[in-house]
Amino acid sequence: MASSGNAAIELTAVVVAVTGDEPRVLTVGDGLALPSGPFESGHRTLQSGLREWVELQTHHPLGYMEQLYTFADRDRAREGRVISISYLGLSREVAAAGGAIWRNWYAFLPWEDWRNGEPALIRGVILPRLLEWAGKARARRQRVGLAFERWNEDFVLQRYELLFEAGLVPEAAREREVQDPLPGLAMSQDHRRILATGIARLRAKIKYRPVVFELMPPEFTLLQLQRTMEALAGLRLHKQNFRRLIDQQGLVEETGGVSTATGGRPARLVRFRREILEERAIGGTKLPLSRS
Repeated sequence: MASSGNAAIELTAVVVAVTGDEPRVLTVGDGLALPSGPFESGHRTLQSGLREWVELQTHHPLGYMEQLYTFADRDRAREGRVISISYLGLSREVAAAGGAIWRNWYAFLPWEDWRNGEPALIRGVILPRLLEWAGKARARRQRVGLAFERWNEDFVLQRYELLFEAGLVPEAAREREVQDPLPGLAMSQDHRRILATGIARLRAKIKYRPVVFELMPPEFTLLQLQRTMEALAGLRLHKQNFRRLIDQQGLVEETGGVSTATGGRPARLVRFRREILEERAIGGTKLPLSRS
């Protein structure tokens, strides 16, 4: 890794695709790490350096990218201090190579998927253990309530950090003994924390900017678009409200074609309007998220 003073600089990518109803993340290292590598003197920019590492490790070229966050906690790396600069990339899933694997991101954070209602894991396991950890400490109990009792789909990182602090995830074993960790695959170093950051950013962003078009094929049905939104948000959307909002905002236009992939009534194919693709900064998808 490159170093800055006594700290190493690492570039890490959260590369997301949606395939069918699954939100997928590109992984390496037996599917338990995110693509990453050191920032080196030969890299022209941080982003170009990350693109090189991702393509080297996965043979997958990156399209849309944006910087996520910079982590520099001294005690969250295995050896010394690591400055981890993370990026979010959006893609369509193509066959991974170089040992890379596309994985459902809920395999790492199963409590985040509410599409079939509140996961039994929350009331059955997570809340009792968090409340036991919190004890009578008012501040801790408030954090538990905000994170898990009054559900906000955007608080992905806050929930993971709370579980880490309470010693309920395997990654916390680097600081303390962890007994009977929660379900959900652990990741190397601090990569599950970075994944949680990427999910939170994307969940917040799809509400006001249609970046989701980066994940869609050139032509798609409104149901496919809704299922993609639901996969990312971890929540079901009200079908009529969703379609009404899409129509009101003029996000898509019909292609004249139909899809019979569902086996039922043919569904009209649509595409994002050219103006949407050109502007990209248009605001206001305002997803009608439904928790029912």
